Amino acid sequence: MNNKEFTSELSRRIDRNAKETAALMTALVSEIAVQLGEENQINVQGFGVFDVKKKMEHITVHPSTRQKMLVPPKMEIKFKPSATIKDKLK
Repeated sequence: MNNKEFTSELSRRIDRNAKETAALMTALVSEIAVQLGEENQINVQGFGVFDVKKKMEHITVHPSTRQKMLVPPKMEIKFKPSATIKDKLK
């Protein structure tokens, strides 16, 4: 399902037009990005939890050259689906 199909299905279910639904989705994604940028955890009941974890710097070895490299620290977004979502996938 692509974004357009998802938007039209969602707009049908919430009885809104596609333009309003697209604006709502844009606002939702934007707010999630802002909150994750501030390293806040986001818990969406019935869907799951978005969290930001800091991955520490570490040394890795390039497989073909065997050269050691330092990988700088970075932030990673983690998602843990809710039990409801997990059950629907079974």
